[in-house]
Amino acid sequence: MVKTASKTEILLAQVAIILLIAFTAFGVVVYGLSDEVRHRIWEQLIERPTGPMAFRFILQPVMAAIAALRDGIEDAKSRRSAYFWALLTNPSEVFGRLHEGLISTARVILLGLCMDVIYQFIVLKTFYPGEAVIVAIALAFFPYLLLRGPIARIARWRLDSASVDENR
Repeated sequence: MVKTASKTEILLAQVAIILLIAFTAFGVVVYGLSDEVRHRIWEQLIERPTGPMAFRFILQPVMAAIAALRDGIEDAKSRRSAYFWALLTNPSEVFGRLHEGLISTARVILLGLCMDVIYQFIVLKTFYPGEAVIVAIALAFFPYLLLRGPIARIARWRLDSASVDENR
């Protein structure tokens, strides 16, 4: 059974999606997608973990991992398929499962966007919205995506072994 999202959680997810789309569109319109732009993006992304505000490269993935832990345990209790595996193999579940993941990580994504905007104004003295989107997704959603399934498997294994021990 899936926990029903509150109105606030749904609103945060909607705001996150709107900002991700708006930042991406704005970045493409203003800066384009030339080789020079792609080179600048990768160069600046590589420099971020060693610059100011590097703590976010630990903070945001940890927050995403906590969300994955909570949801992975719920998946194990309800005997649902692994998150990433369901996204890859079950087309009928893709939208619903992505929606769950977005609701769980919306706060972390919004935090990531805000922190990267601050970083850019402090360090780069300008704003590249596409880079903020890349960093927010990489630090907030990817760790969640990669950890939720393995956490669910481990939790299911522990739940199964606990039930076997109880039956003895």
